[in-house]
Parts: sequence; structure tokens; C-alpha cells
Amino acid sequence: MPIATSQPDYKKQAAQKAFQFVQKGQIIGLGDGTTMLHLANFIVADQSLAASITFTSSSAKTIDRLKELGVSVQSPSAFSKIDTYFDGCDQFDRELNALKSGGGIHTMEKIVACMASEFILVGDAEKYSEKLTTRYPVVIEIIPAAIKAVIAQIQMAFPPVVLQLRQSPGSSEAAVNERGNFLLNVTFQVLPDLSYVNNFIKMLPGVVDHSLFYRMANRAIVAGADGVREIYPQHW
Repeated sequence: MPIATSQPDYKKQAAQKAFQFVQKGQIIGLGDGTTMLHLANFIVADQSLAASITFTSSSAKTIDRLKELGVSVQSPSAFSKIDTYFDGCDQFDRELNALKSGGGIHTMEKIVACMASEFILVGDAEKYSEKLTTRYPVVIEIIPAAIKAVIAQIQMAFPPVVLQLRQSPGSSEAAVNERGNFLLNVTFQVLPDLSYVNNFIKMLPGVVDHSLFYRMANRAIVAGADGVREIYPQHW
């Protein structure tokens, strides 16, 4: 009977590489998810380094975990600038445009990413695609008063498009986030020009932000069957 072999933990391998970019005395931002917890654990294992670092995060879950680890952690509102922001994504392309749609916390993620001198995507190599695809929706955070107007304008601007309000688990009611806003999944049949999508949606009154991170990341660190590698933006 063949012996079962464990699947390599590519997220952990990518986090270990990302750990090399953390320096003493820095303010470090971490996003959400397993990869970020791996990175936090690598930092904490180096007690001298961890004692010199101040952490912040776009994720309430990550902040809670950092507090459990006993490190110095503050809310993003405490800073106007940080050194490096690390985060994962659902998919990214050769320009390092990224879709961060799953968690629905993209507004906070963008706030922290924009504070950072360097924004580094970290994860497994399957997240990479030469061009972004329609596999993941673009998620829009919308103030409730504007929901019908935004839906109508999206439908006119990008036909055909599938729109779906996120619902609360086990309920037919629309979910609201911690700011009391709705999250709208926008699934394109064909992904339009990313620059146009980025600007058009952001400019709609009532839109807080969307989950397309257009030309924001400086570097990506990914791990896969071919090893760990760094990817830099390659603009068309």
C-alpha cells in the first residue's frame, strides 16, 4: 500500500520568503488569512526582531491573533505611513493588479496598502494569471442610500453583467459590514479595461471602494511546485 505524502504548504513557504523583507524597528501591516498568520509566526519566532516591530492590520481577525501572540499592535488609524504591507489575494496578473474579493474587507486593505512604502502580495503560485480573469467578482462597498442608483449605473455601463448583493449567513437579508454598508458582487462576462473599471466605479457617488487593486502592489512573492519566486510589475 503506497505511503501517503503530505502536500507542500506553499503559503507557508511564501511567508517564509516574505519574512526576509521584515527589518528591525519597522511598522509592518498584515492582511487577512492563513499566509499572514504564517508570516506573523515567523516574525514572533525571532524574539529580538518581534520586540522591535510595531504591527497593524486591515483585518480584525489578524489584529486579535497578533494580540494573542503578545506583540505590539495598533489600529491603522494610529498611522499616516507604515514601512511594508503584506497581504494575499484571490488572483493577480503580470502588472500586479490584484482582486481581493473573498473577505469583503478591501476598503480597509486599500487604506493600509496606501500607507505603505512597499505593498507586497504573498501566497501560492496558483494565484498568478497573465491577465486577470472573470473567475472572481469585483466587490463594491456601497452606502445603503446609493445601492439602487449604483446598481443601475453598473448595469448600464457594463452589459451584460451579473450583480449580487451579499447576504447574511442563513438569511435572505443583505449583509452589512462593520460600517453598515452593503457589498455588491459584480461578475463580468468579459473583464473590461482595468483602468476604466477602476476609475468608473470609484467615481460613482455612494461607492466607498472596490476590490480591484489597480497597480498598487510593488512586488509579489509566490511559492509553488517550481519553488519560491519574486514577481515585479510588468506593464503592457
